[in-house]
Amino acid sequence: MRFEYLEPESIDEALAMLSRHRGKSKIIAGGTDLMLQMRYKTVDPEYVIDITRIPNLDYITLDGNGGLKIGPLASIRDLETSAELREKYPIIVQAAGQLGSVAVRNVATVGGNVCNALPSAETSQVLVALSSEVRIIGPSGERRLPLEDFFTGAGKTVLQPDELLREIVVPGLAPAASGTYIKHSPRGPIDLAIVNITVLITMEPDQKTCKDARIVLGAVAPTPLRARKAENVLKGRKIDEASIDRAAQTASEEANPRRGSIRGSYEYKKEMVRVLTARAIREITT
Repeated sequence: MRFEYLEPESIDEALAMLSRHRGKSKIIAGGTDLMLQMRYKTVDPEYVIDITRIPNLDYITLDGNGGLKIGPLASIRDLETSAELREKYPIIVQAAGQLGSVAVRNVATVGGNVCNALPSAETSQVLVALSSEVRIIGPSGERRLPLEDFFTGAGKTVLQPDELLREIVVPGLAPAASGTYIKHSPRGPIDLAIVNITVLITMEPDQKTCKDARIVLGAVAPTPLRARKAENVLKGRKIDEASIDRAAQTASEEANPRRGSIRGSYEYKKEMVRVLTARAIREITT
């Protein structure tokens, strides 16, 4: 494993390095994913660009409009222990606490977790459910797009070789919104999810009718999967056992896990989507 190690001290310097070594370099922050990939030779960069010396990229800031901005170097542990997030976005705290061990969460970064683009990634799934956007910077300037559109496949994103993820922007939550994250894995948080589910529901003032629903499925498609048909089963309808069962079954039908996966059969994953979706909706609404 031979490579040249570079340490930019500004975003502009990092972008210049990426452009100079386009296609031959990889960004490292916490390194919890990249070092394993390099060890097992799934990636073999000639240059490793460490962005941890760039200042002011590790923030978690509530903005004046009731939303949230997250810097790419904020650690997963920062999300898990943030008092502000626990109050305003408890679903982010819940998901962050399910990613690996405390030792891993202390060094793993939000930007790395998102850019690694695992279909089972905890933060990606929850941030998609929250309608988050990403800011991307490169030689041509800045572009902004929904996080849901950032992922193009397992381990793949729209990021070009000379671009950086600059920021994650999360809109404010409706006062009546409530959500939960459920991870199913053999050994709890330390293991990758076989299936994980994020459900976010906003109720009407009567607390019986669903105003809006977001259901995001993980590890059952190449990217975090919005189960839109299942969401539509709930929207505008009373939440009862019949609608819960119908939404859960619909989510299972939308799931498209890879056949032959060593982490669970096609049939098992689809059944777990049904079970966990129903469990999540009940947890929120009862």
